Amino acid sequence: MVDEATAAEECRAVGRQVLAAAGGQREAALRRLAQLGAADPALRQDAADAVCAYLRTPSESVRADGPDADGRRTAARVLAGLLRPGADYGASAVGVDLAGATLVDADLGGCALAGARFDDARFLGTTSFAGARFGGEAIFARALFHGEARFDEAHFGADAVFGRARFRGPASFAGAVFGGMAWFGRGEEELWEDDPAWDTIEEVRPAEWDEPNEDDPDWPVAVLMGDYQEWTEGGDGARFVGPVSFRWARFAGPVWFYKARFGAEAAFGGAWFGGPVHLDQPAVDLTDARWAGSADDEPVRWPLGWTSELGPDDANGPAGAEGSAAPDRAMTLLPDGSVAPYACQLADPDPDVRRVGLRVLGELGDARPELRQRVVDAVCGYLRAPLPFHVTGELTAAQAGEVELRRAAQRLLAARLRPGPGALDAPAGPASGSAHWAGMSLLLCGATLVDLDLSGCVVDYADFTAAQFHGVTRFDASTFEGAAFRLGGPEGRASFHGDVTFAGARLDRFRAPAEVLGAVVFHATHDLPTLS
Repeated sequence: MVDEATAAEECRAVGRQVLAAAGGQREAALRRLAQLGAADPALRQDAADAVCAYLRTPSESVRADGPDADGRRTAARVLAGLLRPGADYGASAVGVDLAGATLVDADLGGCALAGARFDDARFLGTTSFAGARFGGEAIFARALFHGEARFDEAHFGADAVFGRARFRGPASFAGAVFGGMAWFGRGEEELWEDDPAWDTIEEVRPAEWDEPNEDDPDWPVAVLMGDYQEWTEGGDGARFVGPVSFRWARFAGPVWFYKARFGAEAAFGGAWFGGPVHLDQPAVDLTDARWAGSADDEPVRWPLGWTSELGPDDANGPAGAEGSAAPDRAMTLLPDGSVAPYACQLADPDPDVRRVGLRVLGELGDARPELRQRVVDAVCGYLRAPLPFHVTGELTAAQAGEVELRRAAQRLLAARLRPGPGALDAPAGPASGSAHWAGMSLLLCGATLVDLDLSGCVVDYADFTAAQFHGVTRFDASTFEGAAFRLGGPEGRASFHGDVTFAGARLDRFRAPAEVLGAVVFHATHDLPTLS
């Protein structure tokens, strides 16, 4: 009978073979690790560590058919076997450290993980965590999913961190359970100035930010100084290019989708929210979703067009009626009749419906000043939606239509941010009939903007961090109380791909133009503001 020390030494030796060998020899060593872990549950963690060490090595290719793809597929299968509960359900769950790893066609569905680090990981091909159970924190910050990603029925026992994760294909979290915080907001980690983690931070290698229309390779910055950042600051959130489903998901803790971007349908039908929520992107569908939070929860932000509050017509309805308190004391999310005729048209796949929605939003804000910032936020959310195609060059009719809708959204904002004669001193609006919307802030972090014309506009604060300006851009004679075009260093900087003018603009009340535009990239002609 082999003693534990000998078995452990063999496990470590085989792990070294996995790193040193190649081709068939590597795959044989991986299969041996699987055998050792199956024979002795005490070795499962050591075997998993060895597999993870191999998967963390730099990949020879970022393609699912690359030269090392078969070895990584084998490694993922071996790892899944070590993580799936077998006959011995009393065995301790295994933790994995796959930060920065490259996985190919990883199927970890049904696995049990004590804790999991997948930050900065690259998932090639199809990925599945369907039915997986995460006992500890699950970190997917800045992870890149090249193909379909499935987290259906997954259980997250602690915080689930998907800040700035990128989903290039369809994604599904249908029926997933989030026991802690569900974080799909910004992707940076906070470190205090004296944190020893700064010594190893240069080892973090986020996947290159090579998205269409977005040219900043340093945009997935991993760390921000923690002494001044709060959850609303920092860079981009999770980025979904294809459709994503959170249908019937259950969120027990806070739900943060602040600065997340949805490029297609984002279905939250039947989802249950138990606490604070920030989910205000216009593409979100909350049909039959429920909220069981309290008045003490802060913030609670739903997309414009949805509400968890009873309207006047519902106040006298019978207990348990649609829109009133559900049996488990959760309120059903309802279309918000108070913002009619807007009815979430910006979430519709039909571009003609979205075009009508933009017109309705402009008219709604003109008529009701108290809604103007919410309307601006909704339009900015639409402009931040990622596009799966390049906006320059030859476009199909459908693509050209999407670009023109983006221009229409920009014109809607500019027309109302640009004061007419005397509009700064009087409540009357410009001669066009549109009211001037004073005191507005623009959240356009990461937006793709085409022929943006904010000339003569007056804005409170604008976040253009990592925004991409295509075509001709105008800021001449515009006035901002404050504007940001980068995170603070060279990371997350905006890019101007065409001509731009800042003549006569004030970009910040207290900072010089050179400071505001530092590290910004100009690919064509430009000037700087002439005002001090």
